[in-house]
Amino acid sequence: MLKPMVEFCASNMHHGTDDIMNRLELGDDVEVMEYGCLGNCGECYLRPFALVDGTIVAADTVQELDEAIKQALIAQKADREALDKLLDDL
Repeated sequence: MLKPMVEFCASNMHHGTDDIMNRLELGDDVEVMEYGCLGNCGECYLRPFALVDGTIVAADTVQELDEAIKQALIAQKADREALDKLLDDL
């Protein structure tokens, strides 16, 4: 099974997102990537953000972003499990 991917923008690290990225890299349950630019310059300038499986997750603070990423990962896991069950039932 593929692991969810969380992507970070190096240009967004001034908000403190590197703390989240470093913590996630220590675990084995997600793939973590850092790019020089994710092409979301407006979002990058305004507040901390990351991409979770290609979807922008943003918050006003790094602590709120950390929680939002956790919630996005939980929701995506539930969606994958529901889809797997649906496919198994076919």
